[in-house]
Amino acid sequence: MKIHEYQAKAILARHGVPVPRGEVAFTADEAGAIARRLGGGVTVVKAQIHAGGRGKGGGVKVVKDAAAAEESAKQILGMTLVTHQTGPDGRKVERLLIEEGVKIAKELYLGLLVDRAAGCPILMASAEGGMDIEEVAEHNPDAIKKVAISPVTGLTAFQARQLAFGIGLAPAHVNKAVKVMQQIYETFVATDASMIEINPLIVTESGDLIALDAKVTFDDNALYKHAEFRDLRDLAEEDPLEIEASKFSLNYIRLDGTIGCMVNGAGLAMATMDIIKLAGGQPANFLDVGGGANAEQIKNAFRILMSDKNVKAVLINIFGGILRCDVLAAGVIAAVKELGVPVPIVIRMEGTNVEQGKAMLRESGLNFTTADTMGEAADKVVALAR
Repeated sequence: MKIHEYQAKAILARHGVPVPRGEVAFTADEAGAIARRLGGGVTVVKAQIHAGGRGKGGGVKVVKDAAAAEESAKQILGMTLVTHQTGPDGRKVERLLIEEGVKIAKELYLGLLVDRAAGCPILMASAEGGMDIEEVAEHNPDAIKKVAISPVTGLTAFQARQLAFGIGLAPAHVNKAVKVMQQIYETFVATDASMIEINPLIVTESGDLIALDAKVTFDDNALYKHAEFRDLRDLAEEDPLEIEASKFSLNYIRLDGTIGCMVNGAGLAMATMDIIKLAGGQPANFLDVGGGANAEQIKNAFRILMSDKNVKAVLINIFGGILRCDVLAAGVIAAVKELGVPVPIVIRMEGTNVEQGKAMLRESGLNFTTADTMGEAADKVVALAR
């Protein structure tokens, strides 16, 4: 689950990470009032959406006083902000972070995430802060320093010093950097985060270190332990179909292709998308109905698939273990009859009761296309989608 910058900074601040003074505003009047409470001097007005690149898209303004902050808020609130992470449709700005201005001497990057290959959290740092870390990784990968963190010992002081010196911090700033890094790791563990990114972490002209920006993503599987995070979710920032799918315990992620996918098991779903691409098609979604899906879930899965108007054909790829093939076939037949699915459907099944399932599809009187292998299924669905 992603949260907004102002929410992330509030959580980091509770764990001791230094952040600028600021408050969230939902109206221009509120923005002006907050700017005056902050002293009425140089103020930063920042659009709050779940995407990076806001400054390049016109969603961040540095202004000289409270009146200018209010005027900038009028311009930004309600705008559709398009960045490289939002896609061409952009996101509507409905809230702002109003912060005090700070004098920047140096911009750094810090990122903490779980590295599946290493099997542990990785803390990354770079002297090239304030820009997209993807660009740094592509053009100057040596500028990114990393340490692997043992879950047993946590982030040790010597590891943090190694990073601080590695990105060229002056000795006078190293101890402060060590403290900030350990506080960020403490936040990471305490909140069951899957990612914390500070870009930039700045050194001010007075020598302080401050998290000038912050992105935090929580591990969805751990949210049951954190009831306090429930109200931080902003449904307006999420795809409506993904929200709908979560109500029925369906794992759905919308993509931009034309072939709808319905699969049981995350690994098989990933492989299905890969083989569609290999056959020359574009998957419209990731959809894992799970091992124990029933007829009602299959119907809801179809309804969500058909809500995406880009879908021109559907590929159902099921390995029948817990979910028997005859149960799947019954659910598919009932869903297609009830919903009147207007696009071609290709079905590839293997596993328990597969012959009964195939017989039910043949005898349904509906226009299903069946396939025995994943490659055959992908070729057929790509041709039908065209």
